Amino acid sequence: MSRFKQPPPLEGLRREIARARDRKAEGQSSGFVRETYRLNRDEARAKAREWFSTWPKAAYWTEVESWRALPGKDDTIEFTMRRLPTAD
Repeated sequence: MSRFKQPPPLEGLRREIARARDRKAEGQSSGFVRETYRLNRDEARAKAREWFSTWPKAAYWTEVESWRALPGKDDTIEFTMRRLPTAD
C-alpha cells in the first residue's frame, strides 16, 4: 500500500523553472561557473578530479554537468564542469 494518496504538489518546481527560463531569456546566468573541455579520456578524468579537489562538491556544488564521447574522434571526451563561484 502506498503512503501517498496523490502526487506531491509541483507548483514550487514550476515557478523555479519559469524563473530560470526568464533569467536565461534576459541573458542572466544561473549563478554557476561552467567550463567545457575536449580532452582524451584519461585527461578528462584527471581534469574532473582536479575540479573536485580544488572546489569540493559539498561547498561549491561541483558536478560534471555533461559528459559525452565525440563520434569519430579517437577517445575524445567533451564535458562541462560546473560549480558555484564562491562557497558561502
